[in-house]
Amino acid sequence: MIRKVGIYGAGAIGGWIGARLARAGCEVSVVARGATLDALQLHGLRLQENDCLLSVPVRASASPAQLGVQDLVVIAVKAPALAEVAAAIGPLLGPRTVVLTAMNGVPWWFFEGFGSQYAGTRLQAVDPDGAIARAIPAQHVVGCVVHASCSQNGPGFVRQHFGNRLIVGEPSGEKTSRVQELVALLEHAGFETVLSEQIQKDAWYKLWGNMTVNPVSALTGATTDLILDDALVRGFISSVMLEAREIGGRIGIPIEQQPQDRHQVTRKLGAFKTSMLQDVEAGKPVELDALVTVVRELGQLTQVPTPFTDALLGLARLQARVRGLY
Repeated sequence: MIRKVGIYGAGAIGGWIGARLARAGCEVSVVARGATLDALQLHGLRLQENDCLLSVPVRASASPAQLGVQDLVVIAVKAPALAEVAAAIGPLLGPRTVVLTAMNGVPWWFFEGFGSQYAGTRLQAVDPDGAIARAIPAQHVVGCVVHASCSQNGPGFVRQHFGNRLIVGEPSGEKTSRVQELVALLEHAGFETVLSEQIQKDAWYKLWGNMTVNPVSALTGATTDLILDDALVRGFISSVMLEAREIGGRIGIPIEQQPQDRHQVTRKLGAFKTSMLQDVEAGKPVELDALVTVVRELGQLTQVPTPFTDALLGLARLQARVRGLY
């Protein structure tokens, strides 16, 4: 039974998941510090959904050792923070702890139990020295792809805008008893939950859209509607997507759609400000490695030329370095 839940990364997505699980009856603990820790200790975890304000008490500490072993740990941080999380997460993990990775991009466990000739490959872009894989062994991991938009009203205070879907799955694709129990819990907590047969494909499909519009928005300051309205920019990002589609096909995750099909999905978001643009505006490190650098590495691994991806990465990385965000 999953009763004790630890949240590592009580930002928009982590706070949303944590508040829902606490409402569903789980004992929720949160690793936090600074203003977020103060807010959680004073007000609990708060979630605004439409006109409903939920406030739930949680245990909060800057020290994972004070919170102890959990049944489930949800990691919901941006990729640049993951190495620091991995170095500190040990006290939360017991032999049977499930680690749910609710993050964007290609994860460090991508080739665990998957990838035929690439199975077991460590991706330098996301885990350069293997420290993350050593700190969070693959047998703990269940992947999660989030399709929701949330933001923070303030420390420990989350607002859900739209979307309510979590796709979860074992890296091996097996329908284990633990992942079925997790799906049941998430459904009970009010999430639209899908049990994936190949979580890597779901992660790759989400990446296929946001690996382009995210860095382009960070470079230009443009919302997604303006990006797609510009024919030259739209043509450029389509070329990047075709490179990624070819890579996916070679590692066993084909995408049947064309870039313009995905553009129609993005257009439905309207004048949307991407998470990477929000990070640039807030002066926070950007997730380039998990979204773009790793695609270049996969291109080299599968011998797919990536000139358009390389151009996007070079420009976005240079801008981020100049701003001190990479």
